[in-house]
Amino acid sequence: MLIAIDHGNRLCKGVHFEPFVSGLAESDVQPYGKDVLKYRGKYYQLSDQRIPYHRDKTEDDRFFLLTLFGIAKEVEAQSAYYPGIIRVQLAVGLPPAHYGAQYESFTRYFSGRGVVSFTYKSKPYSISIDDVACFPQSYAAAATIMQSLASEPQALILDIGGMTADYLRVKRGEGDLSVCDSLENGVIMLYNKVIAKVRAEQDLLLSEDVIDAILTGQPTYGLEAVAPMVRKLAKEFVNDLLSAMRERQLELRAGPVVFVGGGSILLKKEIELSGKVARPVFIEDIRANAKGHALLYKLSSGGR
Repeated sequence: MLIAIDHGNRLCKGVHFEPFVSGLAESDVQPYGKDVLKYRGKYYQLSDQRIPYHRDKTEDDRFFLLTLFGIAKEVEAQSAYYPGIIRVQLAVGLPPAHYGAQYESFTRYFSGRGVVSFTYKSKPYSISIDDVACFPQSYAAAATIMQSLASEPQALILDIGGMTADYLRVKRGEGDLSVCDSLENGVIMLYNKVIAKVRAEQDLLLSEDVIDAILTGQPTYGLEAVAPMVRKLAKEFVNDLLSAMRERQLELRAGPVVFVGGGSILLKKEIELSGKVARPVFIEDIRANAKGHALLYKLSSGGR
């Protein structure tokens, strides 16, 4: 069974399951609730408190545990559960800036574990991760739309994620991996700036979910005085990010700029109003990288 997972610093995404926050709570005793995973005598639940940013996700087992949640959720979403050993081909990704240095260790992180047994929602699972392939993020997302860019002399893919903003230049529908990198300037940086400034000036503690609600125009009763500050900081964040791209000699007005990732969806209005991008195109599918991982796996020699 091919399972593709995008291990975001803010959200874990798959092709079919509902994205979930990249956070875990561990317990020695079974906690209340149905969405509980038991592994090696410990109980785990997903948490709204995401794991602090780790440049190297293999430092401990937390991202492996998130992967077990993702695998179980994907099996469940596809109604593919059976009580025997589920043999998994796993497709994952890393930011372009980290890919060259980390793809081998990230691949080994999931490999060679044999049959992994756990329970999820009180149902026993036995999985064997038989093959792992790792791809550069943004390139993976771009793979899902390359055909639509075939007639463009030049385009830019910009994936604004939790901790990084990954970019890739595309020429006539072909990814140019010589112009493919990451800036550690994702929306978590914006959240931190907003939370600190609002706390200092308004004596309010905002959550990331509330910031999302303000930026997407959802009702936020009692926070009318805070909303202009949040929008102003979001505007500054977008302008600074796009200016950083221009400083890297990446032209934002000579062809389409394809925005992917949760940060792009969140900041769509600010991007459109920035005046710095002539032809913004938005892929409003937060699962684009995961779908790209699956597509690239099928196209690669590992996609047997």
